[in-house]
Amino acid sequence: MFQDLTEKLEGIFKRLKGHGKLTEKNIDASLKEIRRALLEADVNYKVAKQFITDVKEKALGEQVLRSITPGQQIVKIIFDELVELLGESDVPLKTASIPPTVIMLVGLQGSGKTTFAGKLAKYLKKQGHNPVLVAADVRRPAAIEQLKIIGESVDTPVVVENTKDAVKNCSASISYCRKNGFDTAILDTGGRLHIDHELMQELLQIKASTTPNEILFIADGMTGQDAVNTAKEFVAQLEFTGFVLTKMDGDTRGGAAISIRAVTGTPIKFIGVGEKMDAIEKFHPDRMASRILGMGDVVSLVEKAQDLVDQKAAEKLEKRLRRQQFSLSDFYEQLQQIKKMGPLDHLLSMIPGMSGKALKNFQADDKSIVKVEAIINSMTPDERERPGIINGSRRRRIAGGSGTSVQDVNQLLKQFTMMQKMIKNMNRFKFKGMPFQF
Repeated sequence: MFQDLTEKLEGIFKRLKGHGKLTEKNIDASLKEIRRALLEADVNYKVAKQFITDVKEKALGEQVLRSITPGQQIVKIIFDELVELLGESDVPLKTASIPPTVIMLVGLQGSGKTTFAGKLAKYLKKQGHNPVLVAADVRRPAAIEQLKIIGESVDTPVVVENTKDAVKNCSASISYCRKNGFDTAILDTGGRLHIDHELMQELLQIKASTTPNEILFIADGMTGQDAVNTAKEFVAQLEFTGFVLTKMDGDTRGGAAISIRAVTGTPIKFIGVGEKMDAIEKFHPDRMASRILGMGDVVSLVEKAQDLVDQKAAEKLEKRLRRQQFSLSDFYEQLQQIKKMGPLDHLLSMIPGMSGKALKNFQADDKSIVKVEAIINSMTPDERERPGIINGSRRRRIAGGSGTSVQDVNQLLKQFTMMQKMIKNMNRFKFKGMPFQF
C-alpha cells in the first residue's frame, strides 16, 4: 500500500532535513517534487494542486524558516494537511435507534461488494452485533450463491425472499430481522460495468423502501481516478454516506484514498487489506497519513495483535521464556499467531522505518513462513524441543521431508540459536506482563 509514493516522499524529506537553512527557493523545489509524486500516485490533479498551495502557505511562514529544524517543521505541516485531506477524524457507522440498522452497499460490478458484505458481517459480529446478509444482486449469475457461501463462512444468515426482485428481498429483510432478533441488515446490491439508468432506479427504490442508515460506496482502490470519477456520479444521484476502499493490499498507487474524500466530501469508513474475511480495517485519517509518510502505524498494529493473539498462549509462552525453555514448537505457535494478523509485508509496513525503500529491500513475503513451517513440521517432537540433537543425517532427513535444502534447515537452526541467545539476554531484565511476540 502506497509503497512507491512513500519511497519518493521519504527521499524528498531526507533532502529537506539535510538543509541547515531553508529558503523559499529550496522549499519550492521540494514541493514541486511532492506534487509530481502525488500525481504519479494518481491523486486528482486539482486535489494535488490545492494541497501543495496550502502546504506552501504555511511552510513559508516566519516560524518555520527561523526554526532550528525547519525540515522537520515542514514534514509536520505536510502530515497535518494530509490528515485534513483524508478527513481529520474517523467517522463511525450510524446505527438505528430502533433495530435493525440498515447498511446498503453500492458500487460497480467487480469492486468487491459481496466479499466486503461478508467482511463487514464478521467485523460487526466481533463488535457484539447480530447481522444478516441480504441478497439484492439478482441479475449477476451465481451472485446469490456466492453470498450464501460467504454467509456460511462468517456464520451469518442470508435473506432471499425472491430470486428475481432485489427490492422485495431488501424490504423483507427488515421484518425478518425484527421477527428473529437480528439488529443489522447488510444489503448486497447489484452492480454494473458502468452506471446506467436501470441500475440507479433499482438502487433508489431499495433506498426508498428500506431507509438505510448507511449507504456505503465500495470502490476498487486499484482503479485510482476511475473510482473517484464513478463515485462523483453515484453521489450526485444516491447521496451515499461513506466509502469503502477495497484491494488496498495490492499494487495500488493510493490516489483514490487521497483524492476521494476531497473530491466528494464523503468520508472513508473502511479499507480492505486482503482476501480473508477478517482483512478489514476501520479508516483512521491520521494513521493513514502516517503510513503514507513512512512513519508506520503502531496503534493499528497493536489493536490487531490484541484482537487476534491468544492471551492464554501468550502467558504460557512468557513462563517458558522466563525459564529459558523456548523451543521450535513455541516458535511455530508464534508463526501461527502472526499469520492470523494478515500478510507479512502489510504488518511490516505498520512499523516505523519499515515502509517505502526499507520494506522494498527487505523482500518480506509469506512464502518464507511457509518454508519455515514445512521444516519444523518435518522434525520429530524431540527435535523441536531439543534442536541441539539435530546432526547431519537428521538435517538431510528434515530437508527431504520438507521439500527444502539442507542449507535452508541450517539457516533456520542458526537463526533460532541466535534467537535463544537474545532471549537469554532479555531474561536479565524484568518483562512481567509483557509476553514476547515474534
